Amino acid sequence: MNKNIRKIILSIFFIGSFLSISAQGFYNELFEKYDSYKEESITIRRFTHSKIMPLIEELKPDSFFEVNKVGTSIKGKSLNLISFGEGEVDVFLWSQMHGDESTATMAIFDIMNFFKSTDFQKEKEEMLSNLRIHFLPMLNPDGAELFTRRNALGVDINRDAVRLQSPESKTLKRVRDSLEADFGFNLHDQSTYYNANRTPKPATISYLAPAYNYEKEVNNVRENAMKLIGYMNGILQKYAPGQVGRYNDDFEPRAFGDNIQKWGTSVVLIESGGYPNDPEKQFIRKLNFVTILSAIRAIATKEYEKSSKEEYFKIPENDRKLFDLKLIGVQYELLGNTYTVDLGIDSREVSAHTESGYYYKAGVSDMGDLSTYYGYKEFEASAYAVVAPKVYPETFSTINAVVEKGVSSFLKEGFAYVKVEHLPEDKDAINIPLHVISDKKNTAVNLYVGANPTFFLKKNDSLEYLIINGNLVDLKKPEQDFSNALIYK
Repeated sequence: MNKNIRKIILSIFFIGSFLSISAQGFYNELFEKYDSYKEESITIRRFTHSKIMPLIEELKPDSFFEVNKVGTSIKGKSLNLISFGEGEVDVFLWSQMHGDESTATMAIFDIMNFFKSTDFQKEKEEMLSNLRIHFLPMLNPDGAELFTRRNALGVDINRDAVRLQSPESKTLKRVRDSLEADFGFNLHDQSTYYNANRTPKPATISYLAPAYNYEKEVNNVRENAMKLIGYMNGILQKYAPGQVGRYNDDFEPRAFGDNIQKWGTSVVLIESGGYPNDPEKQFIRKLNFVTILSAIRAIATKEYEKSSKEEYFKIPENDRKLFDLKLIGVQYELLGNTYTVDLGIDSREVSAHTESGYYYKAGVSDMGDLSTYYGYKEFEASAYAVVAPKVYPETFSTINAVVEKGVSSFLKEGFAYVKVEHLPEDKDAINIPLHVISDKKNTAVNLYVGANPTFFLKKNDSLEYLIINGNLVDLKKPEQDFSNALIYK
């Protein structure tokens, strides 16, 4: 048995040994009933302040919630604190201090729907009688407007905990200090290319109990965060086994998590990474829902105290050895010689006026011996040779005319580029496996880090696959499982 898998199994057994049957049942039911709490008005990651404000306004007439405007962004968008519960322990959660990290913001509104429901009265009473819970969703609304990391000043809010130049930073510090929160949750998204160390599994959720000094010492405040993370990991392993990582804990003196830990609040960082076939992170949102509620309950019942910091350190560290697509051992000819290379291909999001708010543009991220790396998709290509694509000789008037002719008719003859006279001014991508160009294009295959990968794979003199803009296309079924090709103007 793989050593890492054995550690995970032992960790689950250890956590289960002190979890009550009722607690296990509660978390299972939360997971199974999640769809009844999911806030359906938000289902894609790119949403703005104007999208969440109606949800916040709906809470104001409800006496259960206390809603206060606690600040404004640089461009004047409101920052709102939503509080509920009657207990003496304050739990403070903030999300989206980076504007393009929205997964936990979605989960926060799911959690509030859970507390608005009539379900689980016993468990909710247990939480609400012991805790006062505070949510500050979307700390960086100006960044969210453009779906970018930094705020309107161009500052990374998470590196402004000391200088406090941004109004968003000042608000976060002021709220933390006014609450003197016992526990804090710093909610982020991380790269989808992180994996759990030495495994092919993505680090779908990563945790961190931030260090409060360069020596990475562990006092009671940080140890409580570690114990809580150990508890949360034990729960989450059931729903994402082997897909939990531990974020790097090097001390960053400018960061909020590190400083809030130093100021006396036990801080848990939650990073939402990648999960196969979940580009909008809806399953990861569900995992956030369960893991945050498990933490809230564990704080209320003090069940986390039965965990240990050793369980925290058993969580595998994050590594960054994932590609969107890994081609293994492809045969590539260069200057008359044939070489065997692995290709690691990643597909980056480019903001655009599409339904999702983006399209994909792929590039070769690495090549050579990639035997220590993994892919969300992997293809054994040692029996395949790279073949350059061709440009179809006829020019079409519109893209619709290309579609009407049929994609297969181009691909089976080795054409991956089609010339179109009238290209749409407002589009840079197309959802069929053909690149569209305005004029003649050099289509020779020259593989290098950064190149957009577009070529055919040939086996025994037969074209069987097309790699186009990072997509692996089976020529027998060319329109299945495809994101987009590109429009070259």
